[in-house]
Amino acid sequence: MSRRSPSRRGRLRLALAALIVLFVALTLALSRWVHVPRVDLTADGLYTLSPGTVQIVGTLHRPLRLTLYFSEHAARDLPQLRSYEQRVREMLQEMVARSSGKLRLQIVDPVPYSDDEASAEGNGLTPLSGGSNGERVFFGLVGTTLPADAAPDGAGGKTLSVPFFDPARETFLEYDIAKLLYELNETSKPKIGLISSLPIAGNPVIGEPAWTVLAQLRQLFSVQTIDPTTLKHVDGSLKVLLLVHPKHLSDDAQYALDQYVLGGGHLVVFVDPDAELDNAPFVDASTGVTDDHNSDLPRLFKAWGVVYDDHKVVLDRSRALKIELGDTSFSHPAMLGLGAQELNRNDAVTASLQQVDVSSAGYFDLAQDATTRLIPLLQTSAEAHVVPVQRVLEASSDPSLLLRGYTPDNTRYVLAARLRGPFATAFPERHAAGQLAASVPDAEVILVADTDLLSDRLWVDTQSFLGQPMLNAFASNGDFIANLVDNLSGSSALLSIRGRSTSQRPFTRVQALQNAADQKFLLKKQELERELAETRSRLDELQPARGSREGQASAEQKREIEQFLQRKLAISKELRDVQHQLNAEIDALGLRVKFINIVVMPALVTLLGLLYGWRRTRRNRRRRA
Repeated sequence: MSRRSPSRRGRLRLALAALIVLFVALTLALSRWVHVPRVDLTADGLYTLSPGTVQIVGTLHRPLRLTLYFSEHAARDLPQLRSYEQRVREMLQEMVARSSGKLRLQIVDPVPYSDDEASAEGNGLTPLSGGSNGERVFFGLVGTTLPADAAPDGAGGKTLSVPFFDPARETFLEYDIAKLLYELNETSKPKIGLISSLPIAGNPVIGEPAWTVLAQLRQLFSVQTIDPTTLKHVDGSLKVLLLVHPKHLSDDAQYALDQYVLGGGHLVVFVDPDAELDNAPFVDASTGVTDDHNSDLPRLFKAWGVVYDDHKVVLDRSRALKIELGDTSFSHPAMLGLGAQELNRNDAVTASLQQVDVSSAGYFDLAQDATTRLIPLLQTSAEAHVVPVQRVLEASSDPSLLLRGYTPDNTRYVLAARLRGPFATAFPERHAAGQLAASVPDAEVILVADTDLLSDRLWVDTQSFLGQPMLNAFASNGDFIANLVDNLSGSSALLSIRGRSTSQRPFTRVQALQNAADQKFLLKKQELERELAETRSRLDELQPARGSREGQASAEQKREIEQFLQRKLAISKELRDVQHQLNAEIDALGLRVKFINIVVMPALVTLLGLLYGWRRTRRNRRRRA
């Protein structure tokens, strides 16, 4: 037996070593060549890609190289940004894993004065100031198309970027990355259509330039101008159709719009109760026909369940813009600056906008029997008030007249919105070949109750610098229109990606403790200030005591001051006690969490393991018996 033992031990050792080598080899092989399904156990599925993103990633035509620039060293004192970078990197890695080799991810730390930093700037990334030692922090994504047989580091073609990943926009992180991939996958500019009765395109004959909003759209899209008088069919290849200030549209034109929407086309309608840039005469001298400069789409709106009155204007004194008339400055309640509280922060179109300016705008609502849904993009405050458009026209020289009899309606009026289907045709009496009677359930139309927001005067100044025009945007109107068209021109997969939850989890219990402590501090502060005021009043009463009673008055003042100082010290001690109590409660909460994570959970797992082992041993003994 003694001679066989060493040989047996040697074989066991060799077998153990072989098993270890085999385990390591299998692990490396599985991690390299086999995609092992992962389980997302987060409450909101933060690491699970939306079906739309999976579709975009899975249908890429050619390889794409993604370069994530993150200033690791410069951001070492920015824990929130570092945490968000991990979130971005993990989402990119998940997309790469699902791309069947079409996506190639590279992570770069652009240290100062390096070629990587120059590359980040050259690709349009926007650095954040305030990093360690004053360094700039880059945190953006650059995507580049590659030839089908290109190496990962080969020369690229089309390049687009996400200039900076703002943690405040985390809910749209997946949408922003998927949009970048979709645009890189497109081989040409998306084609959009424009129907307008306003002079948006300018007049080259007299040297009148196109409006800035159209000039910006032409940089991103192929814009096709459509004549409404001859419109009988809308080309289905148009990604988006902009309908601006529709006036006196023929039935054939409205029928073409109706069928375009029912067929899944993306329509953006701009109507206005008072289009201030409408240059048509109020009274046509040849025909005698009056024109109130208003616009409507009554037949289609009725079929879609939309309520809109082209003779009503929404005022909002709390959002009134300052204007100059002569030497006088007025707050014009019909010209509104809509800020963060009036913009839908849960929609990709308006989430990042700062302010959108409108003028003499109308509003939308839904009919009681409507089957559609109205999702606001722009709203007024609850201080809004609706007046006839004639009142606005009469107050053009003195906007303060609009405040006479002003009574807030306590209603937030919808100025722009997404209208979601299903839609029914507005022309059921027609029976043309291939006519559609209804849309798909998720059809969508964008409604905007103002056309003036498109004009330069409400959002951009144009100045000349060395003979070149320089644009200075003081509102986000241009971004609003660009975001609208950009959002709608994407595929249905891209449109299906909505904002999702943030990965930042607030400590709600700690916040509740902090709020309670803040209330206590506030009460103590108010008590201190009240006693201080009373003491000062008492001191003022003692001031006239002079002459023979100077010593007595001074003694009384000293006693008052001494009492006040003692009370002030007592209140300060109470404030410190409140802070200590808060810290003690937070520390106790932290200790409980640590105890559960470090002691209770491992002990529970160990206990379950011992229980399982004991039951298994017991079963084995019964079998042997």
